[in-house]
Amino acid sequence: MHNESAAIKDFLFDLGADLASFGDITELPADHRRNMPFGIAVALKYPSKVIEDIVDMPTQEYFKYYNDLNEKLDFIVQSAAQKISDMGYNAIAQTREYARENALDEETVLIPHKTIATRAGLGWIGKCALLITKEFGSSVRLSSLLTDIPLQTNQPYNEGKCFNCRLCQQNCPAEAVKGKNWDIKTSRSELIDVNLCEKKARQRAAAIGVDAVICGRCIAVCPFTKRYIKENKNNKNEIKGVENEK
Repeated sequence: MHNESAAIKDFLFDLGADLASFGDITELPADHRRNMPFGIAVALKYPSKVIEDIVDMPTQEYFKYYNDLNEKLDFIVQSAAQKISDMGYNAIAQTREYARENALDEETVLIPHKTIATRAGLGWIGKCALLITKEFGSSVRLSSLLTDIPLQTNQPYNEGKCFNCRLCQQNCPAEAVKGKNWDIKTSRSELIDVNLCEKKARQRAAAIGVDAVICGRCIAVCPFTKRYIKENKNNKNEIKGVENEK
């Protein structure tokens, strides 16, 4: 189990993952997880300057990285699924294409990347319904895999660490964040009005000439994100480094 875990984690980091973690997902319904006992959560961080520049409205640069990171994540999890298959096990990469194809099947329930991430101890769900990591706050894009390769799993997060902070609620342009602390029994609708959020995000994206559902305000104001930005304030090569990876 240790050898398999080390091999997969090294493989993910070699492909450029910023965070990767393994979780036991057997507490989830078997048909939802395709009878796979383990979940692999993978995260890529936004360059801190990109998030810092979201002072009020989303930016073209933020939208660019939103798409670029999603594309890179699909490549990483697809490659990892192939790696696991080559090792003699089964894996399902939860790419955007996989989500689109299975969303058409009314009997298929997709497990959110955020759920895999909390089970894998990558972070907790914030009051704005985004994953919060200690390393990068909510300044990440996520993907995940379902697998039966034996893995050393991390301690899951079963409750949030936002406590009395309400910055995402206070700064939400849609007033969609309800201010509730998350725990494992909390539904997304208890945290945020998704319809209000998506409507306002689409309006804000349109204001910068983008046909998408993006905003980024709750990401930018999160104290954990701000700490990440502060720690990278003098890292002038951060964005250049990301560009060179493409």
